Amino acid sequence: MSALLHRNLKSAPAIARDGRGIRLTDTSGHTVIDGSGGAAVASIGHSHPRVLAALRDQLDRLAYAHTGLYSNEPAEALAEILVGHKPAGLARAYFVSSGSEATEAALKLARQYMLEIGEPQRDRFIARRQSYHGNTLGALGVSGNMIRRPPYEAILPQTVALVSPCYPYRGKTDGEDDAAYVARLLAEYEETFQRVGPGRVAAVFAEPVVGATLGCVAAPPGYFTGLREICDRHGALLVLDEVMCGMGRTGTLHAFEQEGIAPDIEIVAKGLGGGYQPIGGLLIAERVVAAMEAGSGIHRHGHTYSAHPIACAAALAVQRVMAEDDLVANCAARGHDLAAALRARLGDHPNVGEIRGRGLFYAVEMVADRATKAPFDPELGLADRIKYAAFRRGLACYPMNGTIDGHAGDHVILAPPYIVTAADIDEIVDRLALGIGDALAECARQAA
Repeated sequence: MSALLHRNLKSAPAIARDGRGIRLTDTSGHTVIDGSGGAAVASIGHSHPRVLAALRDQLDRLAYAHTGLYSNEPAEALAEILVGHKPAGLARAYFVSSGSEATEAALKLARQYMLEIGEPQRDRFIARRQSYHGNTLGALGVSGNMIRRPPYEAILPQTVALVSPCYPYRGKTDGEDDAAYVARLLAEYEETFQRVGPGRVAAVFAEPVVGATLGCVAAPPGYFTGLREICDRHGALLVLDEVMCGMGRTGTLHAFEQEGIAPDIEIVAKGLGGGYQPIGGLLIAERVVAAMEAGSGIHRHGHTYSAHPIACAAALAVQRVMAEDDLVANCAARGHDLAAALRARLGDHPNVGEIRGRGLFYAVEMVADRATKAPFDPELGLADRIKYAAFRRGLACYPMNGTIDGHAGDHVILAPPYIVTAADIDEIVDRLALGIGDALAECARQAA
């Protein structure tokens, strides 16, 4: 029996032993294609020699120095690569150890900004149902993940108003086009600002492409430009959570680039360090930093492992590999291959409701009936069945249930490393299709 507290206390997971490129091998010798990059983490694949060399070099020089007294070279260099050229007005970076920590930092930074500009009444936030921003209490409080919230509802912050998700597949009414749907959702934001008090909202949180909870859902044109306008009009910050969809995953370095807007705070993590070390961070607009510099001059937040030298050295190496090997462009190109392969293999499947995504970030939503979009019985646990069936077929994918409302609905995400080839894509989609077939056959046998 393992001494570790695993996610599932009733079954032990396989033990990963070795990772090379896009493949993982466990201690039984079973090898799979890492078709989801873990949780959309392994952006450049496993055991990349340039990253391993950078880690060894940094270990030889400095493992740790506290930011209360020191900065460090890898952190400074990583910040320079990310925001030294002030992309979309983002001018400073702050590094922590996870996406959840980064969301906590974003919440506190938004609040501090309002204090610095003399608006202390701004203590409320707006976010979306069926979105996810992290698993610590503040991050979970601003998340609309209806599976993860209930056990902790009594201790979550009560400062967040949730609005409808932007989920065209199920959210649009009969005959409603994209423009009308977007207008309706933006009207709900406006109504929520008015209900909460437009002068009390500090920030709105949103994922440009909603990740695990909803399954790679991008917004129709006009949604984010409209949201940006509402935030500006009411004096609220716009915080874009790109933990899962950012750092190249959707075919541009920043997912927001495809929306024609810029955030006040961008949250990054998974693809930042590619899994080589735990790291997350904030990329912060110049005007937010300027208000702090003109005010207290203090960032009133910090962690023991903020800007950790080893973590920053790993992320710096990952970002250099991405740039030197033009991997964001490869992600975009292979993303077109992934979309085409999924639609060719599963587009007419009677139990596939929608195939959606951007770049190397795609989801397949499963339905019991395509015509009515009726989901499978949640008791079947279809998404998990697909995960294990695909694993037996040699593919790691990322399943999620509760797609629709935290209870019903199943989807499976593919988010392979940016180094994949067109041939790899075909193999990934083939193994997923076989896993889906196996899982559905298993459900049919159970029902018989």
